[in-house]
Amino acid sequence: MNMEDRLRELEVRRNAVRLGGGEDKIAKQHEKGKLTARERLSRLLDEGSFVEMDTYASHRATFFGMDKVQAPGDGVVTGHGTIGGRTAFVSAQDFTVIGGTLGEMHAQKICKVMDTAARVGAPFIAINDSGGARIQEGVDALKGYGEIFYRNTLASGVIPQISIITGPCAGGAVYSPALTDWVFMVEGGYMFITGPQVIKAVTGEEVSFEQLGGAKIHNQVSACAHFIAGSEEECFNQVKRLLSYLPSNNAEDPPVTETGDDPGRLCPSLQGLIPTDPNKPYDMGTLVREVVDNGEFLEVQPLFATNIIVGFSRLAGHPVGVIANQPRFMAGCLDVNASDKASRFIRFCDAFNIPLVTFTDVPGYLPGVGQEHGGVIRHGAKLLYAYSEATVPKLTVIVRKAYGGAYIAMCSRHLGADLVLALPTAEIAVMGPEGAANIIFRDAIEKAENPAATRKEKIAEFRERFANPYVGAARGYVDDVIDPADVRARLACALLAFRTKRETRPAKKHGNFPV
Repeated sequence: MNMEDRLRELEVRRNAVRLGGGEDKIAKQHEKGKLTARERLSRLLDEGSFVEMDTYASHRATFFGMDKVQAPGDGVVTGHGTIGGRTAFVSAQDFTVIGGTLGEMHAQKICKVMDTAARVGAPFIAINDSGGARIQEGVDALKGYGEIFYRNTLASGVIPQISIITGPCAGGAVYSPALTDWVFMVEGGYMFITGPQVIKAVTGEEVSFEQLGGAKIHNQVSACAHFIAGSEEECFNQVKRLLSYLPSNNAEDPPVTETGDDPGRLCPSLQGLIPTDPNKPYDMGTLVREVVDNGEFLEVQPLFATNIIVGFSRLAGHPVGVIANQPRFMAGCLDVNASDKASRFIRFCDAFNIPLVTFTDVPGYLPGVGQEHGGVIRHGAKLLYAYSEATVPKLTVIVRKAYGGAYIAMCSRHLGADLVLALPTAEIAVMGPEGAANIIFRDAIEKAENPAATRKEKIAEFRERFANPYVGAARGYVDDVIDPADVRARLACALLAFRTKRETRPAKKHGNFPV
């Protein structure tokens, strides 16, 4: 066979692999409104940048008729390319080839590309669309899942890991997304451990695929996902936007961008946004967007635990992670879900050198038997741990309420904040004036001729004496009390000053995070 013949054979083999499960199965994929694995990668990565790895990998199973089954690429496409000019490693399960099921070689391909991403120091992105473990390969398929999970864990905190759910992701397959940093779900995709049929057989409950593990459920109820998209194209754009805030690995600083927004810009609108009445709600999201560069804020898990806001933005062109209580929901109280949501976000930012900016307006922890029995003590401790553990620059603005343990938890000076600013509306106290007056002045109120008037008077007395920012400032717990219009300028100035912060902690294998 001469060179021309060999090159013709190469082209035939390449075309066979690129065709995946064949034109009929590709057509079925399109009929469902879904893209193929290669189409997905072409839209996610910069045009023409994809370089495939292990193109000709194939299974070696022989049982249950597998010796007669052709599986181009073994149901997964792997390789690397660029996103916004920066290298990323990828895998995309190919549902047209044996339903994208995971077997020995399928898993080996994913493990190889994950290992390479970790060595190179570049993000790893997995697109999930699979029927699950390949039953015909038995324990070899299970081994494959385990080896992927192991690598997810080794790469955690080293490189950003992203999972995209575009179709089914069931059984053991769900644990790889759960171990990654970010989970994006396209409507129509789903995740669950046991499907509707198994649940009905075991418990008698009837539930649809969407109700059990759809994109909205995992974004709003379970918090197993962080972003939801109506289409695959929208999802890929979300991934690109997220990556624009992140470094490629934990040894790099986040990418600085020229935003054209003056770091010293004043924000006079904040003076009218924040009510002087501590019981009146307002939108903290509006405050955040006014302060950050060009009002751009990528909110994470916007449908879950809406009493707290987390997300990425920029100040003076530098990426920052924002954490803020949201008075519009549950008065901004901390609870089990808010603590989990914020803690995980803080730990990611700290792992990847992204400074933290916290806006505090918190009346306390949400009271109730459900919260106590749900472990609010344990979950609330996660927030304390996450902030205390973080060594990146930590900047805090106390906007209004900062009561009790919740004041401490929202990155107070006592948890290592590098800068604490307070607005004139700030109230820093063990508890709110109403509750405090009932305890401190109980006898005086009960013995008064007009208890209601006396109580009102005592509440005002407590607020003036204790529920303000100046007592904390006198102790050095607050660095400065500032005009709301100056918030952006002061934060931007501090961020530039503290960006070279270095902090060494006691040597240890790892802490015992209160999971």
